[in-house]
Amino acid sequence: MATPALTQRKSPTEEIIAALRMVSPLEGLRDEDYRWLAEHGTEQFASSGEIIFREGDPATVMNIMLRGEVHVQRIQSGPMALFIGRAGQIGGLLPFSRMKTYGGNGRAVGECWALNIDHADFPAMLEAIPSMAQRCVTVLLSRVREVTRMEQQAEKLNALGKLSGNLSHELNNPASAAQRAARTLLGELRHYGDQKYQLGTMCLDDEKRALYGQWVGKARAAAPSGSLVAAIATDTQAANDALSQSDREDSINRWLEAHAVTDAWQVAPTLAEANISEELLNELAAFAAPEVLPVAVRSFASALRAERMTEAVIDSTARIFDLIRAIKGYSYMDQAAVQDVDLASALDNTLSMLNSRMSQIDIVREYARNMPLVNAYGSELNQVWTALIENALDAMPNGGTLRLKVSTSGEMALVEVWDSGPGIAPEAKSRIFEPFFTTKAVGAGLGLGLDTAQRIVTRHHGFITVESKPGATCFQVRLPLELTEAY
Repeated sequence: MATPALTQRKSPTEEIIAALRMVSPLEGLRDEDYRWLAEHGTEQFASSGEIIFREGDPATVMNIMLRGEVHVQRIQSGPMALFIGRAGQIGGLLPFSRMKTYGGNGRAVGECWALNIDHADFPAMLEAIPSMAQRCVTVLLSRVREVTRMEQQAEKLNALGKLSGNLSHELNNPASAAQRAARTLLGELRHYGDQKYQLGTMCLDDEKRALYGQWVGKARAAAPSGSLVAAIATDTQAANDALSQSDREDSINRWLEAHAVTDAWQVAPTLAEANISEELLNELAAFAAPEVLPVAVRSFASALRAERMTEAVIDSTARIFDLIRAIKGYSYMDQAAVQDVDLASALDNTLSMLNSRMSQIDIVREYARNMPLVNAYGSELNQVWTALIENALDAMPNGGTLRLKVSTSGEMALVEVWDSGPGIAPEAKSRIFEPFFTTKAVGAGLGLGLDTAQRIVTRHHGFITVESKPGATCFQVRLPLELTEAY
């Protein structure tokens, strides 16, 4: 769609000069300077809502805004905060600027009136109005600072969005497990109380109670060491044990039905999970009367289920607290701006933030012992580690090896992030540190994040390099150890 034609007309020269006197970057010009601009400029008018220029259009004129506002928003190159050009400002192409095209769509807000100076007239303008050189450079510097601020803000928001997504995923799993366990624990405790009450009404003598107590102790010793939850937690172990677990359940279920234990289908999985064998159950049957045996088995199974639910709550809440600790370490909450940073801990905290993406990744840590702390802005450095690790994970969508190394190199700390992905294409390698350069689809993100990473490392008086070949890509970050060398 072509850019709408803007209305052009000639206002009285004195009216244009009066408007130019309200433009702050032009303040202090001589009367003849204002007149030169008014006579050599081209007026353009736009109604509210009109597109003045589109992202990617060639930039060929300097715009002096005399009335109204222009809102500029980037569309194709990733999200960015709104930039507003107001009356009294100068925009567009300026002398000495390397600007080639417009960086976003410009839409008029209110009735707009602008005076445009074509780039072909720049030499004549600078000759006629020598102070315009300094004025344009000042505008350029201000514009660079503002655009940089908006880009950094957009990058931070993008990083925050990724972090919140990772955290919500990480927190959801243990929180859901704790909620499920807590919801069913109350009912299980009531059931356990009923079973213990039934067992108590059978008036076992001291010898039988002692034998039952010994049997319970022996049965607990047969259960997997540590948490019952942890014992079946990993997918690999669960897959390996699935068949044998099913066989144990079938065998125990038949034994329970043969001994008149009601709800055998509910009791058998619990006993099988706890590694209770038929031989152990036969020992219980040897001294428990037929009417006592079903109650004793159900009571023991109910106790195991209640303990398993309690372990789930403990394990899940411990995971939540671990994540909270990692968040505090990642954000350096409640700490001074400059900290003594433990680089190994910083990398581990970043891994915790991204744990939801690590299911198919082998992580290798090679951290030097007695590694000195680094004086740095810790929260900013964590943006670097996040960008490097996320890019490494993006390079290994089907799994691979992520290697993290921390060591010293002379008077500097050296952090290396390796991945076993396909490597960086030669045509992209020279551009990966450019702002907004990305190999991702439109809208998938601001870019690789390496421009931000490089700026942060450079501000610490360090530097970042990359070596890449198929199967081995390594980003190296070197940082000064001493505070006096940072910033």
